[in-house]
Amino acid sequence: MLLLLVRHGNTPMTGTRLTGRLPGVHLSEEGVRQAKDVAERLANLPVKAVYSSPLERCQETAAPIAERYRVEMHTVDDLAEVDYGQWQGRPYRQLYRLKAWSELQAHPADFRFPGGETIREAQTRGIRAIEAIRARHPRAAAVVAVSHADMIRLIVAGYVGLGTDLYQRIVIGVASVSAIVLGERVPRLLRIGDSGSLDQLAERLKPAKPTAATKKPARAADPSGRGGRGEVVP
Repeated sequence: MLLLLVRHGNTPMTGTRLTGRLPGVHLSEEGVRQAKDVAERLANLPVKAVYSSPLERCQETAAPIAERYRVEMHTVDDLAEVDYGQWQGRPYRQLYRLKAWSELQAHPADFRFPGGETIREAQTRGIRAIEAIRARHPRAAAVVAVSHADMIRLIVAGYVGLGTDLYQRIVIGVASVSAIVLGERVPRLLRIGDSGSLDQLAERLKPAKPTAATKKPARAADPSGRGGRGEVVP
């Protein structure tokens, strides 16, 4: 299965406040355009299902994708943003001054947001959500999951074996696509925070053409005049 992790488009709060799970945060006009653009970029991929965080900005990003593929959009609570607790909604300029912010940057894995969850807890539920989706679509070629920057970074880190303390090294831009192949011997990361063409992913999903090395060699003639089972060849 090709897992396509899509971050939601821009909102009026993107980059200025830690939005978290605040209700009523919708896409901006730019975000609406970005959602339509990402649906176009995914157009050549065989998407069979679309899932989304329950937060409005993600559902509004997922809707054009689901509409294009004529599938129902399903919300998944475990794809919701990290629970930032009391930090939710606060301007970044305030958070940067906190001693706890430095602690978060240095050792994020087990940092607990005041009144919220730890980064590791968020990662655990994110992976749980993807594994549940994977179980529902064992033969699907491609599935879309629309979520948030931190959640996508944590999911990617989990599947590629990057330590949770290092997840912030991953950059996930708005309306970007990250692609992971699941179900092979190991997870394979094909795209990360991609904002360009995804046509090469469609090529990867096509069955491989037989090569000279994989073609079954023709059986050589038996110089004795007998077939492979010892019968006389007429």
